[in-house]
Order: sequence, then C-alpha cells, then structure tokens
Amino acid sequence: MDGDVIRIRAMIRLLGAFEGGRPSPIRGSYRPSHNFFGPADRAMMIGFIDLPEGSELRPGESMEASIAFWQAPGLDELLHPGRQWRIQEGLRLVGIGTVLAVLPPGEDQ
Repeated sequence: MDGDVIRIRAMIRLLGAFEGGRPSPIRGSYRPSHNFFGPADRAMMIGFIDLPEGSELRPGESMEASIAFWQAPGLDELLHPGRQWRIQEGLRLVGIGTVLAVLPPGEDQ
C-alpha cells in the first residue's frame, strides 16, 4: 500500500462548534474529506489523519499529526511545507491543516 499513499506530518486545527466545526473530539484514525481547492470546489482528496495512541483532538485545539493521503493525480504538487487546506465533513468545514513535512516513502513519523 505504501506506493499508493503520500505521507505527511501536519498541524491540524479543529474548528470549534461556535465556528461551525465539530461538536466532539476526534481520536485514533479519522478520515474526513481534504479540500485543497477552496470552499466552492467539491474535488476532495482522501486522507487518514492518525492521532498518537491515547490522544484526542478537541474542537478549538491544534495538534501535530501524521496523514496518509491516497495517491491522486497532481496531489504531490499540492503537498509542500506551509501549504494549508480545508478539512471537511461533506461540505462542512471542520478544520484547517498545514503541511509541516512530506515524508519519504516508508517513513511514518
């Protein structure tokens, strides 16, 4: 499967419920939609946000996490340090991600 994914380290910030985000925390492996193209665009990438074991990310908080994106045409050009994107559940914005590093194939951390 490693040839089919691009792994990154990212800073993830969940929007609080008062910002229209999630009402509850995330734990473990979370698979939202990832939108690199803006609020009006419905083209989404598939990626798994993996939180450290035993931790959770509450709405309104930020955390560094690893993400495994399924390979898609053009995705590698979108992923570079400093790049931000929208984390969505369907069309609802629930968080913002910022790429910290693109990991070499086979590296998880």
